[in-house]
Amino acid sequence: MSTSLAFRSPISRSEAASPNPTRPAFDTELLRTYMKKLLQTTLQNAVWTNDRDQLKSWMKDIKERIKDRMVEIQPTGFKYIVLVQISENLNQGGRADMISHWEDGDACINELFFNDSIICTCIALAVRSPS
Repeated sequence: MSTSLAFRSPISRSEAASPNPTRPAFDTELLRTYMKKLLQTTLQNAVWTNDRDQLKSWMKDIKERIKDRMVEIQPTGFKYIVLVQISENLNQGGRADMISHWEDGDACINELFFNDSIICTCIALAVRSPS
């Protein structure tokens, strides 16, 4: 006897109906434009240094300003996470990847800045908070 088992993948969250469709989505393009301009103006003349305090200062300024902008864009309904990494540009290759399990309105915005001396990766996450 041959028995056929029916395996099927679960419905992805992006295909599933949102539990609360009236909640607004986060405006990713508004933040992306801000992040791009912020990184360019903050780091355009930056030169790699082994001074940890200078690197921490750049990263703190960038992450706090992005978080503040996220709160301005959507003051309620989301939790915000901002990650900033600054590395020396040694003409090295690199790769980054991410996987997530989102509701329709959650967002991940990433921006990359580099010059001859540094590489800065910035990732901002807007995750819906429970109502």
